[in-house]
Amino acid sequence: MSSEQSTEVSVASEGSKTEEMQVDRDQPETPAPLDKDSITVGDIRDQIRLLERSVQLQENRFIFRVLRALNSTRKRINCAVLHKLISSTYPTDSPLQKELLSYLPELMSSDISNAQQEVGKKAPVTILPEVDAYLHLLVLLFLLDTNTSDPHSKPCADSLSMKLGAHNRRSLDMLASKCYFYHARVYELEGNLHKLRGFLHGRLRTCTLRRDEYGQAVLMNLLLRNYIHYNLFDQASKLVSKASFPEHASNNETARYLFYVGRIKATQLEYAEAHRCLLQAMRKAPQNTAIGFKQTASKFAVVVQLLIGEIPDRNIFYDKHLVRPLAPYFQLVQNVRTGDLNKFSQLLEVSKGKFLEDRTYTLIMRLRHNVIKTGIKMISMSYSRISLEELGSKLGLGSAENAEFIVAKAIRDKVIDASIDHEQGFMRSREVRDIYITSEPQTAFHQRICFCLEVRNEAVKAMRFPPKAYKQGEKEARDFSDHIDLVELVEDDDDFS
Repeated sequence: MSSEQSTEVSVASEGSKTEEMQVDRDQPETPAPLDKDSITVGDIRDQIRLLERSVQLQENRFIFRVLRALNSTRKRINCAVLHKLISSTYPTDSPLQKELLSYLPELMSSDISNAQQEVGKKAPVTILPEVDAYLHLLVLLFLLDTNTSDPHSKPCADSLSMKLGAHNRRSLDMLASKCYFYHARVYELEGNLHKLRGFLHGRLRTCTLRRDEYGQAVLMNLLLRNYIHYNLFDQASKLVSKASFPEHASNNETARYLFYVGRIKATQLEYAEAHRCLLQAMRKAPQNTAIGFKQTASKFAVVVQLLIGEIPDRNIFYDKHLVRPLAPYFQLVQNVRTGDLNKFSQLLEVSKGKFLEDRTYTLIMRLRHNVIKTGIKMISMSYSRISLEELGSKLGLGSAENAEFIVAKAIRDKVIDASIDHEQGFMRSREVRDIYITSEPQTAFHQRICFCLEVRNEAVKAMRFPPKAYKQGEKEARDFSDHIDLVELVEDDDDFS
């Protein structure tokens, strides 16, 4: 290659490098990726703007959007994020700012500079109570998630409730209901739930007078949970009978309320009503979440259905989320269905701890008589005549005298159609009658009709009808279209004439 050609190649390469540098200068520089904490701070600031917009426009749907994202926000907050938010949101040297920062642990040296930069930014002169309550709630959730035995949790929850009680703003109702729930949760984790009962009663009275349906629904459920936790079912029943639950409460609160009412009715021997409430609670609960609630409600529903005298559907125990939690209850159903008292007693001994943990042991103890009834019914169908001593040994009753008393009660309750020969000591079964000549099919059909009518009534209540202004507009549009048609018809007649 000659010297002239090499010179041309070098000049061309330098020209291409110059063009590439020029292209790089023309392209905008890509910003550095934000870390997770900065993204979280930005999202929470957007939620704060939604709160401010809700107060300005008096629209609760913006607050509902903020609360709906609370669970995802709760998983991402940490101490550094809260320090940045509190430092930049509250006015400088604000007592509210100092109070919230006092509940948080001290920052590491690497995060102190970032927090100081947030303090240097211009903070608003005043802050809305809704924004203050929301940030205070985030601090309380952080304390609950990091350490349930944190000594700051209880003062933080008490201070939050005092703030809410000092305001009478309808825009605070939805936020206040969430705060009441976590306030009670702090006391429950500490084992001091009984100390909060007077506070809950006072706030329920205030919410009822102010027609605050959000707070009324949450406080009713918290009080029922408080009473049931200490087995005060009589007081819980009086609260249900005296105080009315809001009709327009959310599905989650309605599901909780129906679950608590079902437990109260089951304790008071009203098994049919308890079973209805428990089924409605499971239908009202979210379909893809709230797995723990469904498991607990299903346990009580299975036991109550057995107490009614019905056998639960087998498909309930095959659900992927209910297979393991309901395993002892599946064995319980099998023992009740076969009427084997010995296996029933063995199951109680083996799974007593599990039943006590689920708080279903008291109801399961009542099933002993149902197991005996089922056993007597199967024996009466198998034997036309059997001695009371042999019947007692088959059922595990111990003696012929106990068997005689239990058989007499079963005959009086119309569980079996038989007679007792006291002199010779045996039970004689009568011929089995056709069930369709009794009133049992009519009773079952009536129950199904009532259920269908109730579903229909709930569907009608849930429908949203258009407002009167919309109907008036439709009527005016219809009248105008009729007028246009009449004018066109007259014009057509003129043309023909």
